[in-house]
Amino acid sequence: MNKLPLKGVRILNFGWVWAGPVIGQTLGFLGAEVLKVESRARLDPMRRIPPFHGGTYDPDRSYSNHACWAGNGSVSLNLKESEALDLVRRLVAKSDVVVENFSPGVMNRLGLGYNDLCAVKEDIIMFSMPAAGSTGPMKDVRTYGTTLTALTGLDSVTGYKNGELVPVENAFSDPYTGILGAFAIIAALRHRESSGRGQHLELSQQEAVLPMMGPAYMDYVMNGAIAGPKGNEHPQAAASPHGVFRCRGEDRWVSIVCYDDEEWQSLLKAMPEAGRLSADDFATIEQRLARIDEVHRAVEEWTLPRDVSEVVAILQGHGVAAAPVTTTTDLATDPHFRARETFIKARHPLGFTETIYGAYVKMSQSEPVVRPGPALGQDNGYVFKELLGLPEERYADLVARQIIF
Repeated sequence: MNKLPLKGVRILNFGWVWAGPVIGQTLGFLGAEVLKVESRARLDPMRRIPPFHGGTYDPDRSYSNHACWAGNGSVSLNLKESEALDLVRRLVAKSDVVVENFSPGVMNRLGLGYNDLCAVKEDIIMFSMPAAGSTGPMKDVRTYGTTLTALTGLDSVTGYKNGELVPVENAFSDPYTGILGAFAIIAALRHRESSGRGQHLELSQQEAVLPMMGPAYMDYVMNGAIAGPKGNEHPQAAASPHGVFRCRGEDRWVSIVCYDDEEWQSLLKAMPEAGRLSADDFATIEQRLARIDEVHRAVEEWTLPRDVSEVVAILQGHGVAAAPVTTTTDLATDPHFRARETFIKARHPLGFTETIYGAYVKMSQSEPVVRPGPALGQDNGYVFKELLGLPEERYADLVARQIIF
């Protein structure tokens, strides 16, 4: 009853920074054995991002690495060396899936392209996630998550209303495309189970994120309208109010949305002090959209003297979609997140305890094992001596010559 659904599946993860790790993390929650292939010769940027446990720079003590690479193991190989590439091929022969999110062409130049891998294991599944796909004029473009939002146009519609652009700050596209990638791999594993055939999957990160620009794109193609930043208003003018509103205290805010007249009437009942909004010239959604600045001012006059928790309780009690804009302190102390084990205490292989993400995949008949991101090369002994059967002398020689590095 507690057998994880992907138990027995082995993933070689050449993923980089954040998108690749999330693929491994998600598949690891489902029971797959995931081995990150990395090297001290070129550290993954995630290992260089602070904060570090103990406050001292150490690639094995980056909290970002421990959270983002949770559930992944680690083998360290210097891929600039032919002997290391030979070891990779031997690992491929014992694996089910190879994941990579390098720039297009890197795996082929290493001799690890899809056709190369098929020569080692005919039914291997390879998953690649180039920024803009492996074909087309932009196939060689290099991006990170924060530049991907620029490439897809999202940065052109974020910012203050009638003001300057404020680009999307967080690389949200990385975990987003990572979870999509994990789903694609599960589908390919199911296909292989029924057909006996592997395949090469390609997920263009740009094309995966572009649906978020779908309505704005259609409005331009069909109506000639060019979208721009609208603050927190609904991007397609479908709701009023629609925004975040200040509450009592320093930098405390609440998000409130009303899509239709029924929700609007519920809002009016919740805040009878804002009586002027009951006037006939606010009765329809069209009227409220035409006077949205006035609506928002009146709503904020009501929220401003109140504590955010009070505002949310009142509005939710009347069936209004309202939620606090949570801070990092809220995340750490909220009883709901604690009950859901959204964040958990974990013991790192180096011996210290830290807080990382819990399993965002929850199953009724099995319990995911959540481990923090690995120490660099922590699985070298198991992989090279046990899985590949290297004699101790050969293993020690490869370590000494920094092939295993």
